[in-house]
Amino acid sequence: MSREQAEIRNPILRGFHPDPSIVRVGEDYYMATSTFQWFPGVQIHHSRDLVHWRPLGRPLDRPGQLDMTGNPDSGGVWAPCLSYDDGAGLFYLVYTDVKSHAGAFKDTHNYVVTAPAIEGPWSDPVYLNSSGFDPSMFHDDDGRKWIVNMQWDFRKGKDAFNGIYLREYSVNEGRLVGPSRKIYAGSELGLTEGPHLYKQDGRYYLMVAEGGTSYEHAVTTARSRTLEGPYETDPRGPMLTSRHAPELPLQKAGHASLVRTQSGEWYIAHLCGRPLEGADRRCNLGRETALQRCEWTADGWLRLASGGNTPETIVRGPALPAHPFPSVPDKDDFDREALGQQWQTLRQPFTEAWATLTERPGFLRLRGMESPNSRFRHSLVGRRQQAFVCEAATVVEFEPETYQQMAGLMYYYNSQNYYYLRIGRDEALGKNIGIIAGDHGVYDEHTEPHIPIPEGTPVHLKLELNGRDLRFRYSLDGQDWQGIGPTLDASKISDEYATHLVDGYFTDWGFTGAFVCLCAHDLSGAGRHADFDWFVYREKEG
Repeated sequence: MSREQAEIRNPILRGFHPDPSIVRVGEDYYMATSTFQWFPGVQIHHSRDLVHWRPLGRPLDRPGQLDMTGNPDSGGVWAPCLSYDDGAGLFYLVYTDVKSHAGAFKDTHNYVVTAPAIEGPWSDPVYLNSSGFDPSMFHDDDGRKWIVNMQWDFRKGKDAFNGIYLREYSVNEGRLVGPSRKIYAGSELGLTEGPHLYKQDGRYYLMVAEGGTSYEHAVTTARSRTLEGPYETDPRGPMLTSRHAPELPLQKAGHASLVRTQSGEWYIAHLCGRPLEGADRRCNLGRETALQRCEWTADGWLRLASGGNTPETIVRGPALPAHPFPSVPDKDDFDREALGQQWQTLRQPFTEAWATLTERPGFLRLRGMESPNSRFRHSLVGRRQQAFVCEAATVVEFEPETYQQMAGLMYYYNSQNYYYLRIGRDEALGKNIGIIAGDHGVYDEHTEPHIPIPEGTPVHLKLELNGRDLRFRYSLDGQDWQGIGPTLDASKISDEYATHLVDGYFTDWGFTGAFVCLCAHDLSGAGRHADFDWFVYREKEG
């Protein structure tokens, strides 16, 4: 594709890739997004043309950097900020590890790690503060470094989003130094978070997310002649938002970061969501990432190049050579020594203690641990759903000895909301297959009775997703597929369904997206294993 014809088709990162932080280093672009309770922490993508992107790695890959044992659903890594110090030749990654977030209080611990190369090795974390979340690092022209984050106020009658605070970070001392100053209270939209600082033509610009991270979301900019303010809010209002425009394909537009290309063009990466049709505006693909082209006005404000402030699905790309990457195969035969980039685990690292690719070469072996409701030791590996119409299948060898042992294929949102096509055992039926589910934490079964299957026989499992419709199937030979259970509501595996508001307080949040998972459970504690020979995920839409 020629430079003049390049198009960016949004979202560029499909399926649960929220809170983008973008940085350019030379000719390379890197994007960091939130991973919440999924391990390893922080997803980084790479591009050389802003059109084509590939997953590059996850920096927080050891417990010394990120211990999420017991973290709540939608806790863990929030809103990472990726930056680069040209003088030192060092990448900086700032992130929050959220230990609690429901109700009046939030335990949000902020850290920074560094690496000489984007692939690592990444350092052990340096603690910053716990005053709020969404920390971001700004490298000023004089070499000094600053941290901005929102500050949380739990007190009754106060604005919980107390404002954006600034404090200096000392590289030599490895800590924050000097006073913490409130530099911005936010605009009338409120819920001010996700700050990033930039410097352009002698002014400091503060870009923040406002309005909440759902359908009222927006990007607001403010500017100042000095770093510490006062900051003047853009008089035209939010520079990007989908609020009040329900007809737009990209909703929830907000939480943005800014990048300049080597050819002098400007883009923002931002969060967005695509609701399912006829499903109460639920987004089972989670919050995704898009790019919009920007320009600076004559009077010094950053605005969308389109002239409006709403997100576009087709955006003119930069004047850069096309740089596509090889596609990822649909099928994983588990014939490598490590899991591919598409896989993540819940809260804990992939270790030989519970999961192995080497004990039986060519198979993924999972040893059953705690229940689907666990927030500690869950034997599960999953990949994001990234298209509304798709299917996934696997074949598993599993011989349960008790009803407390299960393994199979799961369509998962969090510990409270999932559908699980599982192989189990019953005293009367023997080995059997059936669908169980969690619905806001309430256990249910969607096959009555469960279907007996022969002992010692591998079982093929499949799920099919068509918008909000989810169907499970099984086969004993991989050819003759049988439907099992009813058509299920896939829209329940979404941010909107998972979020609960009670008496003005959110008792549960949904910030992630749908995963297709392979899993094993053994509530007896015996660690019964299941062997998965392969896994395939195919999308059926463009």
